Amino acid sequence: MIPVPGFEGRRVAVFGLGRSGITAARALQAGGATPILWDDGEAGRAQAIGEGFTVEDLAAADWSDFAALVLSPGAPLTHPRPHWTVDLARAAGVPVLGDIELFARALAARPKDQRPRVVAITGTNGKSTTTALIGWVLKSAGLAVHVGGNIGVGVLALPEPTPDAVYVIEVSSYQLDLTTTFAPDVAILTNITPDHLDRHGGMDGYVASKRRIFANQGPDSAAIVGVDDAWGQGIESRLNGHVIAVSSSDHSSGPLRNRGAASAEMSGIHAEPGLIRWQGGVLADLTAARSLPGRHNAQNAAFAYATAWALGVTPDAAVAGLLSFPGLAHRMEAVGRLGSVRFINDSKATNADAARQALASYRSVFWIAGGVPKAGGIDDLADLFPRIAKAYLIGDAAPAFAATLADTPHVIARTLDAAVAAAAADAASAGGDQIVLLSPACASFDQFKDFEARGEAFRAAVLALGAVPETAS
Repeated sequence: MIPVPGFEGRRVAVFGLGRSGITAARALQAGGATPILWDDGEAGRAQAIGEGFTVEDLAAADWSDFAALVLSPGAPLTHPRPHWTVDLARAAGVPVLGDIELFARALAARPKDQRPRVVAITGTNGKSTTTALIGWVLKSAGLAVHVGGNIGVGVLALPEPTPDAVYVIEVSSYQLDLTTTFAPDVAILTNITPDHLDRHGGMDGYVASKRRIFANQGPDSAAIVGVDDAWGQGIESRLNGHVIAVSSSDHSSGPLRNRGAASAEMSGIHAEPGLIRWQGGVLADLTAARSLPGRHNAQNAAFAYATAWALGVTPDAAVAGLLSFPGLAHRMEAVGRLGSVRFINDSKATNADAARQALASYRSVFWIAGGVPKAGGIDDLADLFPRIAKAYLIGDAAPAFAATLADTPHVIARTLDAAVAAAAADAASAGGDQIVLLSPACASFDQFKDFEARGEAFRAAVLALGAVPETAS
């Protein structure tokens, strides 16, 4: 745990007692604060009481006595309208913070020569794989690495800082909105596509939240920006200092630039399937990296390579780490093989853009898709429909997806179990090496509690058919 100083003897309101909230309460208490907790759910309040925290209805509390409100990232800060705790805090002049900001303040309170380094990753898609991949590469190179944030362990639950440590943390747009001083040594923006627009008041608000990851960086910091989309290009063009642009070779709209002291050593990086290039030469050959298929994973690898370079890792060590990466659950994860049929779990693909990355990685797939659809459905994937041998549609989106697929072979399977069984049978009948791909392009909440539960259900259904589990090598 990372104790949070600065609130000694003061009451701090904490709303939302999920992973980040309860962890923040523990860290505040360890730093000498008196956290006052509340959650709309009885289970969260019961856990807090069980741990000995003070639980108090914040709607009836005296807000003039609070030093801060620590807000769960799941509660709206501004849109569609501020959460009621935010209204109360603002009326009383109480600052509204999140767990990432508490983390930043805890590190800033240490003497400068005792502070660890921080790598922060955000973006619409790819940030979890990029976070895990960077952590793996840095650990493989012998650094003391702690990985967490929006992936896995809450940031304040990570081990206490030591000068030699590197924190690699995934940061969501919701968490960034709750920061004011967060200043990572290496900040990465993977990409931006429309998402969570209701929570940010539209695209401008969403882009602004992502841009905050660079807001407080100093002259010795590194900014690594994906520039395959216009929003990333716009952000990259306004940054100064050590800026590395990363693109995939068939999307770059112009020359890549790098400014500042690092420019003589590292400029814009191009990623393509199986390769990372720089100035026409090959930085890394990824063809042997079984867990990094496709252009999007090459781009994730480029972010990791650039981060390793920024932190002083040798090129050979960086490439060795990339090649040995075992992959991340629910992100293009090979979960089993049944004869010549491989089953790929990409349950994390909760929107069409994420599903595009998976579909584009294979020439032909038996595709399982559906759930709670996002705006636009799968209309933007039409150029990839020729790669779909057959689609198996589940959940609320099935009828709409069927209409969009039109003449592309498809069936409404309704449930994941039925889709897996039908896809496996059809793939086996097709003969030769075949891929059954779960990449839903939808949220999971119609049939599952989250994408992890959906991915585990897919794994269970595949193994129930007699498939042999796969491990990366």
